[in-house]
Amino acid sequence: MNVPFLDLKAQYKTIKDEVLPAINEVIENTAFAGGPYVAKFEQAFADFCGVKHCIGVGNGTDALWLSLVALGIGHGDEVITTPNTFIATAEAISLAGAIPIFVDIEEKTHNMNPALLANAITKKTKAIIPVHLFGQPADMDPILEIAQKHGLKVIEDACQAHGAEYKGRKAGSMGNTGCFSFYPGKNLGAYGEGGAVVTNDDALAANMRMFRDHGQAKKYYHGIIGWNARLDGIQGAVLSVKLKHLADWNDARRKHAKRYSELLASVKDIIVPAEMDYAKHV
Repeated sequence: MNVPFLDLKAQYKTIKDEVLPAINEVIENTAFAGGPYVAKFEQAFADFCGVKHCIGVGNGTDALWLSLVALGIGHGDEVITTPNTFIATAEAISLAGAIPIFVDIEEKTHNMNPALLANAITKKTKAIIPVHLFGQPADMDPILEIAQKHGLKVIEDACQAHGAEYKGRKAGSMGNTGCFSFYPGKNLGAYGEGGAVVTNDDALAANMRMFRDHGQAKKYYHGIIGWNARLDGIQGAVLSVKLKHLADWNDARRKHAKRYSELLASVKDIIVPAEMDYAKHV
């Protein structure tokens, strides 16, 4: 029996009657780049994550890069992250002009080992990017404690952890920013590229909204040198529909994962993922 890694068609069939009218509404209103459908999703996703602000952007890499730029991290600065992640985490650090410094992982969680973090900090260190890999949050309390002690920023790479929780707090809500990808294969996937930054910092949110739109807060008034990193209206509409189902989809993932873990537990040479006591794994 062939079990597909991801069956987007099966998911689409369950929400077809919701998502097609949502896409058609965007087309009828020609609200293609940013606009009200993106704003509606941003508010809903901010509420979902338990934060004040959500800034929709072009993809998860944009989310990481914008966070670094908005936090003033650039040439010659060092940013600590984990080597066990998708390349975008380190790529964004390099794009900002900074230097990625790798701290190894805990074998059981596949995430950054906080016990190794302090030894990696130098005078050039400006930020830490923990990654909530494969849907399980990193051990955030010691990471945040070390960051506060040394005056470092924390950017959560939550691109694979939509709806995951750490001690009851949603992934992305604990650092200075939380970064999400809505690539189609994610727990919450768009119908194309998409991403978002979430934060509780009003000034940071305003800065990132300008940066994603060529540095303008008002049309043709460019206060900073920005970039084109807007989220499309169609993607905002699709994500709004799918967000309503995310909690149920995550619960189904957890149920299926539990069954796989039970059936594979006694199979030699297979190590099944472990859910930590502090985590809600998605």
